[in-house]
Amino acid sequence: MTNNSLDQPRTIFSWCLYDWANSVFSLVITSTLFPVYYGLMTGSGQGSEVDFFGFRVLSSALYSFAVSAAFLMAGLMSPFLSALADLGGLRKRFMAGFCFAGAAASALLYFFESGNPESSILLFVLATIGYSGSIVFYNSFLPEIASTNKLETVSARGFAMGYIGSVLLLVLVLLPLFVSGLPGSGDFSAVCRNGFVYTGLWWMVFGWISIRGLPRSDKKMKAGFSPASVIKRMMVAREEILSIHGLALFLFGFFFMNTGVQTVMYLAAIFGDAELHLSSEKLIATILILQLLAIGGSLLFARLANRFRPASALILAAALWALICVLAFFVRSDFQFYGLASLVGLVMGGSQSLLRSTFSHFIPGAEIGKSALFGFFDVLEKLSIVLGTFTFGLIHQATGSMRISALTLTAFFILAMAVFAKLRGTQSKGGFRV
Repeated sequence: MTNNSLDQPRTIFSWCLYDWANSVFSLVITSTLFPVYYGLMTGSGQGSEVDFFGFRVLSSALYSFAVSAAFLMAGLMSPFLSALADLGGLRKRFMAGFCFAGAAASALLYFFESGNPESSILLFVLATIGYSGSIVFYNSFLPEIASTNKLETVSARGFAMGYIGSVLLLVLVLLPLFVSGLPGSGDFSAVCRNGFVYTGLWWMVFGWISIRGLPRSDKKMKAGFSPASVIKRMMVAREEILSIHGLALFLFGFFFMNTGVQTVMYLAAIFGDAELHLSSEKLIATILILQLLAIGGSLLFARLANRFRPASALILAAALWALICVLAFFVRSDFQFYGLASLVGLVMGGSQSLLRSTFSHFIPGAEIGKSALFGFFDVLEKLSIVLGTFTFGLIHQATGSMRISALTLTAFFILAMAVFAKLRGTQSKGGFRV
Protein backbone atom coordinates (compact mmCIF):
# COMPACT_ATOMS: atom_id res chain seq x y z
CA MET A 1 0.00 0.00 0.00
CA THR A 2 1.53 3.33 -1.07
CA ASN A 3 0.61 6.95 -0.53
CA ASN A 4 -0.66 7.01 -4.13
CA SER A 5 -3.62 5.03 -2.84
CA LEU A 6 -4.64 7.78 -0.41
CA ASP A 7 -7.81 9.81 -0.99
CA GLN A 8 -8.96 7.80 -4.02
CA PRO A 9 -12.73 8.48 -4.40
CA ARG A 10 -13.65 4.93 -5.47
CA THR A 11 -11.69 3.33 -2.63
CA ILE A 12 -13.15 5.72 -0.07
CA PHE A 13 -16.64 5.03 -1.39
CA SER A 14 -16.09 1.27 -1.10
CA TRP A 15 -14.88 1.73 2.46
CA CYS A 16 -17.83 3.93 3.43
CA LEU A 17 -20.18 1.41 1.80
CA TYR A 18 -19.43 -1.09 4.54
CA ASP A 19 -20.90 1.34 7.06
CA TRP A 20 -23.95 1.43 4.78
CA ALA A 21 -23.96 -2.40 4.79
CA ASN A 22 -23.45 -3.33 8.43
CA SER A 23 -25.15 -0.39 10.17
CA VAL A 24 -28.50 -1.98 9.35
CA PHE A 25 -27.73 -4.62 11.96
CA SER A 26 -27.01 -1.98 14.58
CA LEU A 27 -30.22 -0.05 13.87
CA VAL A 28 -32.79 -2.47 12.47
CA ILE A 29 -31.97 -5.43 14.70
CA THR A 30 -30.00 -4.29 17.77
CA SER A 31 -31.60 -0.90 18.38
CA THR A 32 -35.11 -1.33 16.97
CA LEU A 33 -36.75 -4.57 15.91
CA PHE A 34 -35.01 -7.14 18.07
CA PRO A 35 -35.46 -5.35 21.43
CA VAL A 36 -39.13 -4.68 20.66
CA TYR A 37 -39.79 -8.17 19.28
CA TYR A 38 -37.80 -9.66 22.16
CA GLY A 39 -40.13 -7.82 24.53
CA LEU A 40 -43.15 -9.25 22.76
CA MET A 41 -41.78 -12.79 22.96
CA THR A 42 -40.42 -12.68 26.52
CA GLY A 43 -42.29 -9.85 28.25
CA SER A 44 -39.60 -7.27 29.00
CA GLY A 45 -41.74 -5.13 31.26
CA GLN A 46 -40.60 -4.32 34.79
CA GLY A 47 -40.10 -7.58 36.70
CA SER A 48 -40.69 -9.92 33.73
CA GLU A 49 -38.57 -13.06 33.88
CA VAL A 50 -37.56 -15.69 31.35
CA ASP A 51 -36.26 -19.23 31.72
CA PHE A 52 -32.81 -19.47 30.14
CA PHE A 53 -31.21 -22.93 30.28
CA GLY A 54 -32.88 -23.52 33.65
CA PHE A 55 -32.06 -20.12 35.16
CA ARG A 56 -34.73 -17.53 35.94
CA VAL A 57 -33.47 -14.13 34.80
CA LEU A 58 -35.09 -10.74 34.32
CA SER A 59 -35.76 -10.66 30.57
CA SER A 60 -34.34 -7.15 30.13
CA ALA A 61 -31.24 -8.09 32.16
CA LEU A 62 -30.79 -11.21 29.99
CA TYR A 63 -30.66 -8.95 26.94
CA SER A 64 -27.86 -6.94 28.59
CA PHE A 65 -25.96 -10.13 29.42
CA ALA A 66 -26.35 -11.39 25.83
CA VAL A 67 -24.73 -8.23 24.47
CA SER A 68 -21.95 -8.58 27.05
CA ALA A 69 -21.29 -12.20 26.11
CA ALA A 70 -21.18 -11.44 22.38
CA PHE A 71 -18.64 -8.65 22.70
CA LEU A 72 -16.57 -10.58 25.23
CA MET A 73 -16.16 -13.46 22.78
CA ALA A 74 -15.44 -11.09 19.89
CA GLY A 75 -12.90 -9.23 22.01
CA LEU A 76 -11.08 -12.42 22.98
CA MET A 77 -10.75 -13.46 19.33
CA SER A 78 -9.79 -10.05 17.98
CA PRO A 79 -6.07 -9.79 18.93
CA PHE A 80 -5.26 -13.28 17.64
CA LEU A 81 -7.18 -12.92 14.37
CA SER A 82 -5.93 -9.40 13.68
CA ALA A 83 -2.32 -10.49 14.20
CA LEU A 84 -2.96 -13.49 11.95
CA ALA A 85 -4.41 -11.13 9.33
CA ASP A 86 -1.21 -9.06 9.42
CA LEU A 87 1.03 -12.09 8.94
CA GLY A 88 -0.95 -13.66 6.13
CA GLY A 89 -2.63 -10.75 4.37
CA LEU A 90 -6.03 -12.08 5.44
CA ARG A 91 -7.83 -8.89 6.41
CA LYS A 92 -10.39 -9.01 3.61
CA ARG A 93 -11.05 -12.72 4.12
CA PHE A 94 -11.65 -12.32 7.83
CA MET A 95 -13.79 -9.27 7.26
CA ALA A 96 -15.90 -11.20 4.74
CA GLY A 97 -16.15 -14.24 7.03
CA PHE A 98 -17.50 -12.23 9.96
CA CYS A 99 -19.76 -10.27 7.64
CA PHE A 100 -21.40 -13.36 6.12
CA ALA A 101 -21.69 -15.22 9.44
CA GLY A 102 -23.35 -12.23 11.08
CA ALA A 103 -25.68 -11.66 8.14
CA ALA A 104 -26.77 -15.31 8.09
CA ALA A 105 -27.44 -15.35 11.85
CA SER A 106 -29.46 -12.14 11.51
CA ALA A 107 -31.67 -13.71 8.86
CA LEU A 108 -32.16 -16.86 10.97
CA LEU A 109 -33.70 -14.77 13.75
CA TYR A 110 -36.81 -15.12 11.60
CA PHE A 111 -37.43 -18.35 13.54
CA PHE A 112 -37.41 -16.63 16.97
CA GLU A 113 -40.62 -17.51 18.84
CA SER A 114 -41.68 -17.33 22.49
CA GLY A 115 -40.86 -20.98 23.11
CA ASN A 116 -37.20 -20.85 22.04
CA PRO A 117 -35.40 -18.01 23.89
CA GLU A 118 -32.17 -20.01 24.19
CA SER A 119 -31.60 -20.64 20.46
CA SER A 120 -32.73 -17.11 19.61
CA ILE A 121 -30.38 -15.49 22.09
CA LEU A 122 -27.53 -17.63 20.75
CA LEU A 123 -28.32 -16.50 17.19
CA PHE A 124 -28.39 -12.89 18.36
CA VAL A 125 -25.00 -13.40 20.03
CA LEU A 126 -23.57 -14.93 16.83
CA ALA A 127 -24.93 -12.08 14.71
CA THR A 128 -23.42 -9.55 17.11
CA ILE A 129 -20.05 -11.31 16.97
CA GLY A 130 -20.21 -11.14 13.17
CA TYR A 131 -21.03 -7.44 13.31
CA SER A 132 -18.33 -6.54 15.83
CA GLY A 133 -15.73 -8.94 14.47
CA SER A 134 -15.79 -7.47 10.97
CA ILE A 135 -15.35 -3.91 12.18
CA VAL A 136 -11.76 -4.31 13.42
CA PHE A 137 -10.60 -5.22 9.90
CA TYR A 138 -12.81 -2.57 8.33
CA ASN A 139 -11.50 0.20 10.59
CA SER A 140 -7.88 -0.77 9.94
CA PHE A 141 -8.23 0.36 6.31
CA LEU A 142 -9.00 3.98 7.28
CA PRO A 143 -5.40 5.29 7.68
CA GLU A 144 -4.48 3.52 4.43
CA ILE A 145 -7.13 5.20 2.29
CA ALA A 146 -7.33 8.72 3.77
CA SER A 147 -4.63 11.32 4.40
CA THR A 148 -4.19 12.83 7.87
CA ASN A 149 -6.17 16.00 7.18
CA LYS A 150 -9.13 13.98 5.85
CA LEU A 151 -9.47 11.30 8.52
CA GLU A 152 -12.28 13.08 10.41
CA THR A 153 -14.17 13.83 7.21
CA VAL A 154 -13.90 10.29 5.79
CA SER A 155 -14.76 8.68 9.12
CA ALA A 156 -17.79 10.96 9.49
CA ARG A 157 -18.83 10.23 5.90
CA GLY A 158 -18.79 6.50 6.66
CA PHE A 159 -20.98 6.91 9.72
CA ALA A 160 -23.32 9.25 7.83
CA MET A 161 -23.73 6.68 5.05
CA GLY A 162 -24.39 4.04 7.69
CA TYR A 163 -27.11 6.09 9.33
CA ILE A 164 -28.75 6.91 5.99
CA GLY A 165 -28.69 3.30 4.75
CA SER A 166 -29.99 1.86 8.00
CA VAL A 167 -32.83 4.39 8.21
CA LEU A 168 -33.75 3.64 4.59
CA LEU A 169 -33.95 -0.11 5.24
CA LEU A 170 -35.89 0.39 8.47
CA VAL A 171 -38.46 2.52 6.66
CA LEU A 172 -38.82 -0.15 3.98
CA VAL A 173 -39.17 -2.86 6.64
CA LEU A 174 -41.90 -0.90 8.43
CA LEU A 175 -43.90 -0.06 5.29
CA PRO A 176 -46.26 -3.06 5.73
CA LEU A 177 -47.52 -1.44 8.95
CA PHE A 178 -48.83 1.49 6.94
CA VAL A 179 -49.46 0.08 3.46
CA SER A 180 -51.87 -2.83 2.99
CA GLY A 181 -51.16 -5.65 0.57
CA LEU A 182 -47.47 -5.98 1.45
CA PRO A 183 -46.02 -9.09 3.18
CA GLY A 184 -46.81 -8.87 6.89
CA SER A 185 -49.31 -6.03 6.56
CA GLY A 186 -50.87 -5.18 9.90
CA ASP A 187 -48.90 -7.86 11.77
CA PHE A 188 -46.05 -6.34 13.77
CA SER A 189 -44.51 -9.71 14.65
CA ALA A 190 -44.39 -10.69 10.97
CA VAL A 191 -42.86 -7.31 10.10
CA CYS A 192 -40.09 -7.90 12.65
CA ARG A 193 -39.36 -11.43 11.47
CA ASN A 194 -39.27 -10.35 7.81
CA GLY A 195 -37.07 -7.45 8.86
CA PHE A 196 -34.49 -9.87 10.25
CA VAL A 197 -34.28 -11.56 6.85
CA TYR A 198 -34.08 -8.27 4.92
CA THR A 199 -31.32 -7.06 7.23
CA GLY A 200 -29.25 -10.18 6.67
CA LEU A 201 -29.59 -9.93 2.89
CA TRP A 202 -28.81 -6.18 2.84
CA TRP A 203 -25.73 -6.66 5.01
CA MET A 204 -24.48 -9.58 2.93
CA VAL A 205 -24.96 -8.03 -0.53
CA PHE A 206 -23.62 -4.53 0.17
CA GLY A 207 -20.91 -5.94 2.42
CA TRP A 208 -19.62 -8.10 -0.42
CA ILE A 209 -19.59 -5.14 -2.82
CA SER A 210 -17.71 -3.04 -0.27
CA ILE A 211 -15.10 -5.68 0.54
CA ARG A 212 -14.35 -6.27 -3.15
CA GLY A 213 -13.49 -2.57 -3.55
CA LEU A 214 -11.04 -2.40 -0.63
CA PRO A 215 -7.25 -2.53 -1.18
CA ARG A 216 -5.61 -5.91 -1.42
CA SER A 217 -2.65 -7.00 0.63
CA ASP A 218 0.40 -8.31 -1.18
CA LYS A 219 1.37 -10.53 1.75
CA LYS A 220 1.18 -14.30 1.52
CA MET A 221 1.13 -16.81 4.34
CA LYS A 222 4.70 -17.69 5.22
CA ALA A 223 5.81 -21.31 5.14
CA GLY A 224 7.10 -21.06 8.71
CA PHE A 225 3.84 -19.69 10.02
CA SER A 226 2.82 -20.96 13.46
CA PRO A 227 0.62 -19.91 16.40
CA ALA A 228 3.82 -18.71 18.09
CA SER A 229 4.44 -16.24 15.25
CA VAL A 230 0.93 -14.86 15.71
CA ILE A 231 1.53 -14.37 19.43
CA LYS A 232 4.84 -12.67 18.64
CA ARG A 233 3.04 -10.29 16.27
CA MET A 234 0.58 -9.50 19.06
CA MET A 235 3.46 -8.64 21.39
CA VAL A 236 5.09 -6.47 18.72
CA ALA A 237 1.82 -4.60 18.27
CA ARG A 238 1.64 -4.05 22.02
CA GLU A 239 5.14 -2.56 22.01
CA GLU A 240 4.23 -0.36 19.04
CA ILE A 241 1.22 1.01 20.90
CA LEU A 242 3.31 1.79 23.98
CA SER A 243 5.98 3.47 21.85
CA ILE A 244 3.60 5.91 20.12
CA HIS A 245 3.43 9.07 22.17
CA GLY A 246 -0.05 9.76 23.56
CA LEU A 247 -1.66 6.61 22.15
CA ALA A 248 -1.90 4.68 25.43
CA LEU A 249 -3.44 7.74 27.10
CA PHE A 250 -6.00 8.07 24.29
CA LEU A 251 -6.91 4.39 24.63
CA PHE A 252 -7.67 4.88 28.32
CA GLY A 253 -10.02 7.73 27.46
CA PHE A 254 -11.52 5.74 24.63
CA PHE A 255 -12.22 2.81 26.95
CA PHE A 256 -14.16 4.90 29.46
CA MET A 257 -15.99 6.89 26.79
CA ASN A 258 -17.00 3.85 24.77
CA THR A 259 -18.21 2.01 27.88
CA GLY A 260 -20.91 4.61 28.38
CA VAL A 261 -21.69 5.38 24.74
CA GLN A 262 -22.27 1.80 23.60
CA THR A 263 -24.26 0.87 26.70
CA VAL A 264 -26.66 3.75 26.11
CA MET A 265 -27.00 2.85 22.44
CA TYR A 266 -27.62 -0.85 23.00
CA LEU A 267 -30.06 -0.47 25.88
CA ALA A 268 -31.99 2.71 25.07
CA ALA A 269 -34.94 0.85 23.55
CA ILE A 270 -35.11 -1.60 26.45
CA PHE A 271 -35.07 1.39 28.84
CA GLY A 272 -37.99 3.04 27.04
CA ASP A 273 -39.94 -0.21 27.12
CA ALA A 274 -39.27 -1.27 30.72
CA GLU A 275 -39.23 2.11 32.50
CA LEU A 276 -41.67 4.21 30.45
CA HIS A 277 -43.79 1.44 28.88
CA LEU A 278 -43.62 3.12 25.48
CA SER A 279 -45.49 1.40 22.67
CA SER A 280 -43.58 -0.32 19.88
CA GLU A 281 -44.59 2.44 17.46
CA LYS A 282 -43.28 5.19 19.77
CA LEU A 283 -40.00 3.37 20.36
CA ILE A 284 -39.40 2.89 16.65
CA ALA A 285 -40.30 6.49 15.84
CA THR A 286 -37.88 7.67 18.53
CA ILE A 287 -35.06 5.55 17.15
CA LEU A 288 -35.68 6.85 13.62
CA ILE A 289 -35.41 10.44 14.85
CA LEU A 290 -32.27 9.52 16.77
CA GLN A 291 -30.61 8.07 13.65
CA LEU A 292 -31.47 11.06 11.47
CA LEU A 293 -30.00 13.45 14.02
CA ALA A 294 -26.89 11.26 14.21
CA ILE A 295 -26.14 12.02 10.55
CA GLY A 296 -25.88 15.72 11.31
CA GLY A 297 -24.09 15.02 14.58
CA SER A 298 -21.28 13.07 12.91
CA LEU A 299 -20.65 15.88 10.43
CA LEU A 300 -20.97 18.60 13.10
CA PHE A 301 -18.40 17.02 15.43
CA ALA A 302 -16.03 16.45 12.48
CA ARG A 303 -16.09 20.22 11.90
CA LEU A 304 -15.60 20.91 15.60
CA ALA A 305 -12.61 18.56 15.64
CA ASN A 306 -11.05 20.24 12.61
CA ARG A 307 -11.50 23.67 14.18
CA PHE A 308 -10.77 23.02 17.85
CA ARG A 309 -8.80 19.72 17.67
CA PRO A 310 -10.22 16.23 18.30
CA ALA A 311 -9.48 16.10 22.05
CA SER A 312 -11.50 19.24 22.72
CA ALA A 313 -14.43 17.91 20.69
CA LEU A 314 -14.26 14.62 22.61
CA ILE A 315 -14.36 16.46 25.94
CA LEU A 316 -17.51 18.26 24.83
CA ALA A 317 -19.08 14.99 23.69
CA ALA A 318 -18.25 13.26 26.99
CA ALA A 319 -19.78 16.14 28.97
CA LEU A 320 -22.98 15.90 26.93
CA TRP A 321 -23.13 12.13 27.48
CA ALA A 322 -22.78 12.62 31.24
CA LEU A 323 -25.66 15.09 31.12
CA ILE A 324 -27.75 12.55 29.19
CA CYS A 325 -27.23 9.90 31.88
CA VAL A 326 -28.25 12.28 34.65
CA LEU A 327 -31.35 13.38 32.73
CA ALA A 328 -32.30 9.73 32.07
CA PHE A 329 -32.70 9.23 35.81
CA PHE A 330 -35.42 11.90 35.90
CA VAL A 331 -37.26 11.08 32.65
CA ARG A 332 -40.93 10.35 33.33
CA SER A 333 -42.94 11.27 30.24
CA ASP A 334 -42.92 10.40 26.55
CA PHE A 335 -42.09 13.99 25.65
CA GLN A 336 -39.05 14.02 27.95
CA PHE A 337 -37.84 10.73 26.48
CA TYR A 338 -38.11 12.14 22.94
CA GLY A 339 -36.07 15.18 23.92
CA LEU A 340 -33.42 13.02 25.55
CA ALA A 341 -33.28 10.72 22.52
CA SER A 342 -32.75 13.75 20.27
CA LEU A 343 -29.71 14.76 22.32
CA VAL A 344 -28.42 11.16 22.19
CA GLY A 345 -28.72 11.15 18.40
CA LEU A 346 -26.81 14.41 18.05
CA VAL A 347 -23.91 13.25 20.21
CA MET A 348 -23.92 9.58 19.16
CA GLY A 349 -22.74 10.01 15.58
CA GLY A 350 -20.07 12.54 16.48
CA SER A 351 -18.65 10.45 19.33
CA GLN A 352 -18.24 7.24 17.35
CA SER A 353 -16.78 8.99 14.32
CA LEU A 354 -14.31 11.03 16.39
CA LEU A 355 -13.07 8.08 18.42
CA ARG A 356 -12.30 6.13 15.24
CA SER A 357 -10.60 9.00 13.40
CA THR A 358 -8.59 10.15 16.44
CA PHE A 359 -7.12 6.68 16.88
CA SER A 360 -6.24 6.66 13.18
CA HIS A 361 -4.20 9.85 13.67
CA PHE A 362 -1.79 7.88 15.81
CA ILE A 363 -1.29 5.21 13.11
CA PRO A 364 0.81 6.46 10.15
CA GLY A 365 -0.86 5.58 6.84
CA ALA A 366 2.37 4.37 5.23
CA GLU A 367 2.74 1.48 7.68
CA ILE A 368 1.60 -2.01 6.77
CA GLY A 369 0.23 -4.49 9.26
CA LYS A 370 -2.16 -2.25 11.14
CA SER A 371 -4.72 -4.97 11.78
CA ALA A 372 -2.95 -5.92 15.00
CA LEU A 373 -2.89 -2.30 16.16
CA PHE A 374 -6.58 -1.92 15.41
CA GLY A 375 -7.05 -5.30 17.06
CA PHE A 376 -6.02 -3.82 20.40
CA PHE A 377 -8.31 -0.87 19.75
CA ASP A 378 -11.06 -3.37 19.01
CA VAL A 379 -10.37 -5.39 22.16
CA LEU A 380 -10.77 -2.28 24.29
CA GLU A 381 -13.96 -1.44 22.41
CA LYS A 382 -15.42 -4.89 23.05
CA LEU A 383 -14.30 -5.04 26.68
CA SER A 384 -15.77 -1.60 27.31
CA ILE A 385 -19.12 -2.80 25.94
CA VAL A 386 -18.89 -5.89 28.12
CA LEU A 387 -18.16 -3.76 31.19
CA GLY A 388 -20.93 -1.26 30.45
CA THR A 389 -23.72 -3.66 29.51
CA PHE A 390 -22.85 -6.17 32.22
CA THR A 391 -22.67 -3.45 34.89
CA PHE A 392 -25.95 -2.02 33.65
CA GLY A 393 -27.63 -5.43 33.75
CA LEU A 394 -26.12 -6.35 37.12
CA ILE A 395 -27.29 -3.13 38.79
CA HIS A 396 -30.70 -3.54 37.18
CA GLN A 397 -30.94 -7.13 38.41
CA ALA A 398 -29.91 -6.08 41.95
CA THR A 399 -32.01 -2.91 42.27
CA GLY A 400 -34.85 -3.54 39.84
CA SER A 401 -34.29 -0.02 38.44
CA MET A 402 -32.79 0.80 35.05
CA ARG A 403 -32.70 4.47 36.10
CA ILE A 404 -30.02 3.76 38.70
CA SER A 405 -28.11 1.74 36.09
CA ALA A 406 -28.21 4.71 33.70
CA LEU A 407 -27.03 7.11 36.40
CA THR A 408 -23.95 5.01 37.15
CA LEU A 409 -22.77 5.46 33.55
CA THR A 410 -22.02 9.11 34.35
CA ALA A 411 -18.83 8.01 36.11
CA PHE A 412 -17.39 6.59 32.89
CA PHE A 413 -17.91 9.85 31.01
CA ILE A 414 -16.34 11.92 33.79
CA LEU A 415 -13.26 9.68 33.67
CA ALA A 416 -13.12 10.06 29.87
CA MET A 417 -13.25 13.86 30.17
CA ALA A 418 -10.32 13.82 32.60
CA VAL A 419 -8.19 11.66 30.28
CA PHE A 420 -8.96 13.67 27.14
CA ALA A 421 -8.12 16.87 29.01
CA LYS A 422 -4.61 15.46 29.62
CA LEU A 423 -4.38 14.34 25.99
CA ARG A 424 -5.24 17.75 24.54
CA GLY A 425 -2.32 19.21 22.60
CA THR A 426 -0.45 15.90 22.23
CA GLN A 427 1.29 15.50 18.87
CA SER A 428 0.64 12.21 17.11
CA LYS A 429 3.30 10.14 15.36
CA GLY A 430 2.17 11.55 12.03
CA GLY A 431 2.73 15.13 13.25
CA PHE A 432 -0.93 15.93 13.90
CA ARG A 433 -1.69 17.79 17.13
CA VAL A 434 -4.59 16.11 18.94
